[in-house]
Amino acid sequence: MDPGSGSESMAKAERGRGPRGGAAIGSVEPKISAFVPRRDHSPRELKSWAKRTGFVSTFSGETAASGSERNDSAGFGLGRGVDRRRGGGSSPKIEIDPVLGRTKPSKGVEIEPDAGAGHGGVRSEGDEAVRAEGKRRIGNVPVLGASDGGNANRNGDGNGGGNVSGNVHGVPAVASAVEPKIIDGRDERDVEMNLYADGEEPLDGGWQRQSSMKLGLRENPGIVPLLYYGLQHYLSLAGSLIFIPLIMVPAMGGTDKDTATVISTVLLVSGITTILHSYFGTRLPLVQGSSFVYLAPALVIINAQEYRNLTEHKFRHIMRELQGAVIVGSIFQSLLGFSGLMSFLLRLINPIVVAPTVAAVGLAFFSYGFPQAGSCVEISVPLILLVLTFTLYLRGVSIFGNRFFQIYAVPLSVMIIWTYAFFLTAGGAYDYKGCSADVPSSNILIDACRKHAYTMRHCRTDVSNALRTAAWVRIPYPLQWGIPIFHFRTSIILIFVSLVASVDSVGTYHTTSVRINLKPPTPGIVSRGIALEGFCSILAGVWGSGTGSTTLTENMHTVDITKVASRRAVELGAVLLIFFSFIGKVGAILASIPLSLAASVLCFTWALVVALGLSTLQYSRAASFRNIMIVGVSLFLGFSIPAYFQQYQPETSLILPSYFVPYAAASNGPVHTNIKQLDFAMNGLMSLNMVVTFLVAFVLENTVPGSRQERGVYLWSRPEDISTDPSSLEDYSLPRKLPDIFARRNV
Repeated sequence: MDPGSGSESMAKAERGRGPRGGAAIGSVEPKISAFVPRRDHSPRELKSWAKRTGFVSTFSGETAASGSERNDSAGFGLGRGVDRRRGGGSSPKIEIDPVLGRTKPSKGVEIEPDAGAGHGGVRSEGDEAVRAEGKRRIGNVPVLGASDGGNANRNGDGNGGGNVSGNVHGVPAVASAVEPKIIDGRDERDVEMNLYADGEEPLDGGWQRQSSMKLGLRENPGIVPLLYYGLQHYLSLAGSLIFIPLIMVPAMGGTDKDTATVISTVLLVSGITTILHSYFGTRLPLVQGSSFVYLAPALVIINAQEYRNLTEHKFRHIMRELQGAVIVGSIFQSLLGFSGLMSFLLRLINPIVVAPTVAAVGLAFFSYGFPQAGSCVEISVPLILLVLTFTLYLRGVSIFGNRFFQIYAVPLSVMIIWTYAFFLTAGGAYDYKGCSADVPSSNILIDACRKHAYTMRHCRTDVSNALRTAAWVRIPYPLQWGIPIFHFRTSIILIFVSLVASVDSVGTYHTTSVRINLKPPTPGIVSRGIALEGFCSILAGVWGSGTGSTTLTENMHTVDITKVASRRAVELGAVLLIFFSFIGKVGAILASIPLSLAASVLCFTWALVVALGLSTLQYSRAASFRNIMIVGVSLFLGFSIPAYFQQYQPETSLILPSYFVPYAAASNGPVHTNIKQLDFAMNGLMSLNMVVTFLVAFVLENTVPGSRQERGVYLWSRPEDISTDPSSLEDYSLPRKLPDIFARRNV
C-alpha cells in the first residue's frame, strides 16, 4: 500500500458520505475534526487496555518511533494522532496484529469526525460495526476490538453486527503488512495478550458483556429460589464433600461411628469456611471443603510404619498427628497470603504450571479407584456407567429449564445404585453360610468365610452400625479428638502440600472469574483469598476433619453446569450444611454407603479433577511444542519418580492392601540421612505425584523461553484499575467498614 492510497480511498469515502463528511479530501490537506475525549474517562484506562490486548497502530512517517510512542498514537488518544497527521501532511496507515500474528489488507480507511461529545472512532470500510461481544473478524482470524473501559452501550441486532453507541475509542482498522514489526525489541506477536475459553479476550469493558449465568453474583431472587439453588450447588459437589472420610477413617482404624462423626465435622467446617471466604476471601461463589489435595499426604502419614501395629486408640492418635500437620501447613499458607509473597508468586504461576499439577491430584489415586471398586463389580460398574450416561449422553436433557441429569448426576446415581445394592443384600446375594460380616477377617477361623469377608464388608448395605449408634443431635466441637501432635516430618510435608493447594486455588479463582463474567481479581485479592484459605485450614485442623480446607476444584464445573453464580445461594447452602452437621443421623446415613459404591463415585470425581486441570491449558497455546512438552514431562516424571521411591518397600506389600502400598514409601524410601525425621519428610514428598509434578512444571515453565502469549500468562487486574474505575472491582470488595490491607498491594 503506497503512501497515497490511503488518502485516495478516504477521499472516495468522504465524497460518498456527502455533507456529513465535511470538506472533500483532495489534494489539499484534509480537515478532520479533533478528537473530543470523554470528560469522565481517564486516559490511563485506554493505555492499560492497549497493554493487555497488544493493540498497536502505526501512522506512516513514524516507523522510527518507539513502541511506546506507537501505543500513544494508536488511539490512546486519537487527538494526538490527528495532530501529528496534520503536521506531517501524510495519510494514515493503520496496522493491527491479530492474535495469530496475521494481517489482511484493508479496503480503505475511514475517519469519522466527532459526532458528539465523546463519540468517534476509526473503522475499516465495509465493516458495519464492532460486534456486541467486542470482537471483529477479519477473514477467519478474530481481531480484538476496543472498548471504552466498560461504559459503552452495545445494541446488537442479533446477527453479530449490532450498533455501538457510547464511547468507543480506538477501534482498529486493518492495513496490509508482510512482516511483523519489532516492538520494544521483540516480535509484535509476542505482545502480552490473554487467551480465553472461547478464543476471544474480554475487553476492558467486555467484563460487562452479556452473561450466560441464570443468576449473577449479587442477584437475590428471593429466599425460596436461593434455597433451591444453594442445595443444588452442594448436591452437585457431593462426591467431593463427603467421600474423603469414607477412605480415611477405615484406613486409620476408626469405627463406623467415627466415620459418621468425621463426616459431620467435614460438613460443619465446610459450611463455616465457605461463609468466611464469601465475606472475607475473594468473595467469589466458591465452596470450601476437604480437598483431594490433602488426601494423598494424609494417606502417607496414615500408612507410616510406626502406626501399622497400633491397636489401642489408633484412630485418635493418627487423627491428632494429622491435625498438627494441617495446622502447621495452614499457618504457612496464611503467611504466604498475608505477607504479600503470594502476589510475587503469581508472576511465576501460569496455566502451564496449574494444568499438570491439578491433573496429577486426580491421577494420583488411580491405584485406589477401581481396585477398591472392583471388589463388587455388580455395583461399581453400573454406577460408573450411570454417572457417565447422565453427565455425557443426557447432558442436554432439560427438565423445567434445568439440566437435571448433568447437575444431579452423582447424587441421583448413588441413590439408584444404593437402592439396587440394598435389594441385592436383602435378596441374599452376599450371604455365605456360617459367615458374618460383623466379625473382623483377622478373627475368622474358617477359610471359606475369610475369603468372603472382604466382599461382605465392601458390598453389603447393612454392615455399618453407624445409624444404630449415632446420636440424633451431636455438635462437632474443637479438639474433639484430643490435643494435636506436632512433628517436624509431617509438618514439612503439609507445608509443601499447602503450596500445591494454593496453586490449585489460583487456577480456580481465575477460571471462575472468567466464567461468571467478572474482571480477574488483583494480586492483592488473590493473596487475601489464599490467606483466608490458610486460616480456614487452621480451623479444619482444630476441629479435626482429617484434611485441610481449600477451594474445591470442582467449583468450576458446578458453576458451569448450573449457571448459578449467586454468592447468596452459596452462603445459604453453607448454612444448610452447618444445620445438617448438627444432626448425627445425617452423618451416619452417609457413613453407611458401601465402600465399593463410594470408590466408584470417586473414580468419576477424580477423573473430573483431571479434566478440569487439563482444561486450564485453553488459556495458553495448547498446540505449542514448548507447552505440550512441559506438560508431558511434568506428568511423566510426576509419576515415574514417585514410582522409584515406592519400590523400596518389599515387606509392605505383605502387610498393606495393594491400593495403599504407594502411600507407604515415606518409611522405606531410598533417602537415608542421620536425621530420621528428614528421611521421612523427603521420602514422603518425593512419593507424592502432585508435589513432584508441580516442582518439575514450575521449574520448566519459568526457565524455558517463551512469549507471554504462548505461555498464556494470567492477566490479573491491577490496583490502578480501582482508582480509574472504582466499580470495576466492586464485586471483590470487602464488606463496608472493614479495612482491606491487600487493596494496594501489587508486589
